[in-house]
Amino acid sequence: MELEDKSKTELIEEKETQESAMSFWDHLEVLRWALFRSACVLMVILIGTFIAMPYIFDRFVLAPTSNEFFVYRWLNAIGGGVVKLSPDFDVQIININVASQFMTHISTSISMAAVIAFPYFIWEIWKFIEPALFEEEIKHLRPAFMGGTFMFYLGCAIGYLFVFPFTFRFLVEYNLSPNITNQINLQSYIDNFTLLILVMGIVFEMPLLAWLLSLLGILKKSFLREYKRHAIVVLLITAAIITPSGDPFSLMLVFIPLYVLYELSILVVRDKAKIEEI
Repeated sequence: MELEDKSKTELIEEKETQESAMSFWDHLEVLRWALFRSACVLMVILIGTFIAMPYIFDRFVLAPTSNEFFVYRWLNAIGGGVVKLSPDFDVQIININVASQFMTHISTSISMAAVIAFPYFIWEIWKFIEPALFEEEIKHLRPAFMGGTFMFYLGCAIGYLFVFPFTFRFLVEYNLSPNITNQINLQSYIDNFTLLILVMGIVFEMPLLAWLLSLLGILKKSFLREYKRHAIVVLLITAAIITPSGDPFSLMLVFIPLYVLYELSILVVRDKAKIEEI
């Protein structure tokens, strides 16, 4: 036991010596080059997304505005009468500002470039903080960074395939009065498209957040298990808000991933005793 404490003390002293060898300006220089490389990578990807955006916009961004969207066709095929999507759904997006199409071209290109470059940003962050970590911390944090990246992309995919399309359909088909004609503005469409997809990407970071809170001693596995019933109600309400289409099938499409994330959070949360052993 004394040997283990001695080895831990020696590791801490060695790490502190390595950190003290680098001055504040050295750390700042490392950070500056990391930001510079990230900006260069983002710029290269941005050029590609800007060039390809007219093609991407028609086939990817505007795809949920038509019944030809493959998710709509898939649900109509397997719905078995439970899901009844209107057959004449075809929304025309209008533009009311002179510069909106150009600015939308730029903003969507930047957003897509940032999402594509996300793993590289995570890698740069990791390389910046790794020298300050101990081997045991590196062993646990490296999978967390990789898993967080995967979950972000999975959340964005769920947002694009299910959350945004059904939210959009509900809001477009909602009819307060027959005397009102819906005309969807380009900027309004893009704002909702970007917001809902990114929100789902962030929501899918729930297990990672729960794991980090457990390491800090803030969140316990017993707490998540004790209040699971309350959490299910909250998740159902959240799913209903995200996809207010009214049918139970669409509600389940959002609720099931959220519930799986909650159960996954329970699995990854560490008990206090186990944390102290680490």
